[in-house]
Amino acid sequence: MKELQNRLPDEGFVFFADQKNVPYGGKSKEELVVLTSKIMEFLTGQKIKMAVVACNTATCYALEELRNNFSIPIVGVVPAIKPAVEQTKVGKIALISTPATAQSQYVTDLINKYANNAVVLRIGCAGLEDVVETGQLHGSKTSELLNKYVTPLKREGIDHLVLGCTHYPFLKEEIASILGPTVTLIDSGLAVANRVEHLLDENNLRNTSGKQIDRFFTNKDADDFSKVASELLGYKVTAEYAPV
Repeated sequence: MKELQNRLPDEGFVFFADQKNVPYGGKSKEELVVLTSKIMEFLTGQKIKMAVVACNTATCYALEELRNNFSIPIVGVVPAIKPAVEQTKVGKIALISTPATAQSQYVTDLINKYANNAVVLRIGCAGLEDVVETGQLHGSKTSELLNKYVTPLKREGIDHLVLGCTHYPFLKEEIASILGPTVTLIDSGLAVANRVEHLLDENNLRNTSGKQIDRFFTNKDADDFSKVASELLGYKVTAEYAPV
């Protein structure tokens, strides 16, 4: 969202938070297809012109079905394994993500396609998505989880870490302080913003009538979500409840 807003300041964004059903990391393909299809139905009802599936797990398991069932352009978020492999000097990188993303055939295919001779460690981080979702960026639970999943990577000799969940960039400072300056962190935000901009231009969908209003929806507690989103995005967010 931040990268998209920076790149496309005149566009209006409709953000839907499926707080009722998080975390996505432990759900089956069938569940994810049903949940994301309901969200897409809601969003298309808001007259959107393009959608970004801002979740690696949902992208891995549901993107193909969504593209088959909805006519607007849909962009997924893909773990940035390719750039990490291209940049590694030691031939060893790691991916941290939800357990479902780590175990997915989608990620296996990315590794098979791009890893060449590099070693790619996959770490499924149960619970890490939740602490960001509830705004606990600096609490004891967050430290405990990062110690469990990230600290062991110091011994592995990696030089790049792929943040394979869209919640994890909010933990960049904490992760970087654990791993130190020899490990570069990579997420897919900038690549997604580039892709969205390209598709808007390719399909002649750019907004040319001045800045549009952003709207935020959640299917749980709108006040709670507004507080967390305001903290994470750095400006006041007022969300609306939508029974999706």
